[in-house]
Amino acid sequence: MFNPKKLEEIAKQVSDAMPAGVKSFGEEVDRKIKQVLQAQLGKLDMVSREEFDVQTHVLLRTREKLAEMEAKFAELEIKLDQNNEK
Repeated sequence: MFNPKKLEEIAKQVSDAMPAGVKSFGEEVDRKIKQVLQAQLGKLDMVSREEFDVQTHVLLRTREKLAEMEAKFAELEIKLDQNNEK
């Protein structure tokens, strides 16, 4: 679900911001940072990019159909008004 490269980038930024003494722990710190980030991000209520794109497409189709229905409804209202005037 999460881009591993992005996690590594974030972990590197956090690692780079740490004091030299902490950096000496090396890969163990990087591994722990990645674990903590993964765990915290996993708790968030998010969807994948693919799911987001699918839902965006569905929403666009729904909007198009709604616009069509609104136009048809307006036409029917006009016809109904014309029939009532006769």
